[in-house]
Amino acid sequence: MAAKRAPEAQPVLNQRSRETQPFGTLTHQPLGLGDQARAASVDGLNDLLADTMALRDLYKKNLWQLSGPTFHLLHLLFSQHADEQSELIDELAERIQTLGGICIATAHDAAALTRVERPPRGREEVPVQISRLLEAHEHVLIATRALARKAAEMGDDGTDDMLVSQVVRTNERQVWFLSEHLVDTPLVRAHHDDT
Repeated sequence: MAAKRAPEAQPVLNQRSRETQPFGTLTHQPLGLGDQARAASVDGLNDLLADTMALRDLYKKNLWQLSGPTFHLLHLLFSQHADEQSELIDELAERIQTLGGICIATAHDAAALTRVERPPRGREEVPVQISRLLEAHEHVLIATRALARKAAEMGDDGTDDMLVSQVVRTNERQVWFLSEHLVDTPLVRAHHDDT
């Protein structure tokens, strides 16, 4: 009797191996950019990636926990902004990998690195949700501009360009859209000038 042979379509399960590149290391890339500049950009980009992941997740939390008369409008806006932050996350991660580094990739790594304030688990009022988002955006914008300047000084023009043209511009526009929701204007009747 012939030995029973496993089918060729059987997946090989439960595999593990050593890391092929440990976090915090660089592979050599022929980019015409020194290791010191690449390492500095990778470190800064990972911090910014963590903050951007936290901001995206803050948008998701808020759109899931929205309530009140502006629910539909803000649900759409928060969803759009979260999607745009997800695109930035991909750009940041891909830039890190392009530089020969290793990007953070999971929620627990982002939570450990981010400097964005962690909100409570429960639902908050809409003005508080928007205020938290604006504070997170401001933090991201300050960090992004500082990192862009540092990248430019070190000759990392690709990182500088990506940060300014994509991260700064996207976050500035999102700040504008959000901040207009905190302007205290009448909904039905205009204020009358009684002079």
